[in-house]
Amino acid sequence: MNELFHTAIYIPIYNLLAFLVDIVPGADLGLAVIVTTLLVKFALMPLSIAAVHTQKAMKVIEPELKAIREEFKDNKERQARETFALYKKYNVKPFASILMLFIQLPIVLGLYFIFQSATLSVVDPELLYSFVMVPQSVSTLFLGIFPVAGPSLWLAIIAALTQAAQAFYAIPVPPKSDKPNPSMQEEFGRAIALQARYMLPIVIGVFAYSSGAIALYFTGSNIFMLAQEFIARTRKPIALASA
Repeated sequence: MNELFHTAIYIPIYNLLAFLVDIVPGADLGLAVIVTTLLVKFALMPLSIAAVHTQKAMKVIEPELKAIREEFKDNKERQARETFALYKKYNVKPFASILMLFIQLPIVLGLYFIFQSATLSVVDPELLYSFVMVPQSVSTLFLGIFPVAGPSLWLAIIAALTQAAQAFYAIPVPPKSDKPNPSMQEEFGRAIALQARYMLPIVIGVFAYSSGAIALYFTGSNIFMLAQEFIARTRKPIALASA
């Protein structure tokens, strides 16, 4: 394992799980994973809010985007410049969601390697920081039923279902264009939305089956995102102002 990854990702997550297992009810490792997930999501809240803002803002500025695509349809370089100028004007961050994904990926990999290399049923004191106590006991069954350290079909199914719910609730599918020659951008946007709704839950479910801990991370993350989207929708529609 890469030394930087081991030091910056693996060891901190290992210590956080050991610390949480010592304080959560029943020394439940699954609960420790869920708390870890919530801590990560709260830490990434600014980026997450930016992603939600961008998603809603894109709907508001869609007419201006269409006008740019139409005006500069024969000049792709100018079209790109004008598009990014529009994003800057309204303080829209189109890559916020992608950045969220890339930041979370090392955390998911850290959990994966931790639960592949050890069950955590016996904590290795040599991996703990001096201020982290060795848990007296560790339960590797979430709620006393679902295995966390190994594959869990039911947790994988729950992860896939919550991903599907989050995608259907938060990701609108653009209507199919009635133009004889729809733009590549329109077709690409529709294809991405459809894949996020129908293919991504399957991919998440298959990957989540590798470990109950991974399944719990995705489940907790999806529920958090659903709650955040619900709260965002209960607020007044955003009014964009020039930056």
